[in-house]
Amino acid sequence: MSYAKIVKVDPINPQQNYLREAVEVLTKGGLVIMPTETVYGIAANALNKKAIDRLYEIKQRPRDKQFSVHIDEKEKMEALARDIPVSAYKLIDKFWPGPLTVVLKSKDKNSIGVRMPDDKIALSIIAQSKIPIVCPSANLSGRPAPVNFQEAIKDLKRLVDFAIDAGSTRLQVESSVVDLTVEPWRILREAAIDRQDIEAVTKEKIVLFVCTGNSCRSVMAKGFLEKRLKEKGRQDLKVLSAGIMMSEGLQATNETRELLAREGIDVSGHHSQRVTKDMIKKSDIILVMEKLHEKRILELAPEAKLRLFLLKEFAKINDNNLDIADPIAKPMEFYEQTFRIIKEAIDKVVEII
Repeated sequence: MSYAKIVKVDPINPQQNYLREAVEVLTKGGLVIMPTETVYGIAANALNKKAIDRLYEIKQRPRDKQFSVHIDEKEKMEALARDIPVSAYKLIDKFWPGPLTVVLKSKDKNSIGVRMPDDKIALSIIAQSKIPIVCPSANLSGRPAPVNFQEAIKDLKRLVDFAIDAGSTRLQVESSVVDLTVEPWRILREAAIDRQDIEAVTKEKIVLFVCTGNSCRSVMAKGFLEKRLKEKGRQDLKVLSAGIMMSEGLQATNETRELLAREGIDVSGHHSQRVTKDMIKKSDIILVMEKLHEKRILELAPEAKLRLFLLKEFAKINDNNLDIADPIAKPMEFYEQTFRIIKEAIDKVVEII
């Protein structure tokens, strides 16, 4: 077998012609040594059987132990996995792109590791290849994972087709691996990210309030819940608010600011934001003001159904209308009535969460 072609690439401003050459090798079923921010890896087309067979032979890896897939966009995780837990979305929101591999249930009812590396060269190759890429560490069985090119190429000169020399990796330690197919989750490898940091992200519960414009009702709910949590010494919850309308950056209405100020709550720094799929997927409980909002949430993320509630369901009000009406353009008395309903519901929510 011939020697691998070796190219030296600037990790900050990588030469695109070399990256395109690496992509061409991968699409044809070749093996490429490339850097990530953690260690050097051997990249291969996950859909090419011959390439994967070569990779298993090089790594001397049991066939029942699959290689993790590397992606360039968070959303691509959903094409690879099923029944993705809220904890997964919290972790990738915090640590991706970065040195974290999450193990999820795969579409074929097995499991799959997924990672989004934080490296310009790796991300560019993955994006340009437009194929699923696996990239286990570039070392023979029993050897340490290589953190510089010299270590990576030493034993693999005749075993791969193309190799990118980008010097030393930035972190020089492998990614941490978290298995989210079990409950409670477990750490399979504690490395670049400490257990303590992983636990801090997964333990924090997220409550999301949604209204129409995110300038009154959801602002009231967020502000009042945060006040109640502070009074109870609760630091294990994070509260978000958003709206379903397109406009962003609006301040809370004057009436909302006045009502909350009476409660000692300052929302002068609030700016409205539009609800996103990411917000929904990482939230443990989603509380909306109207059925219209409920419908929109389910359009964005149908899997959120069991975490989605109308806020008024928690208020002790004997009527069949579970909508909390929008007070925009209404008199102050209407705002006050709306806030009373929200406060009553929040007091009940605090007892439950």
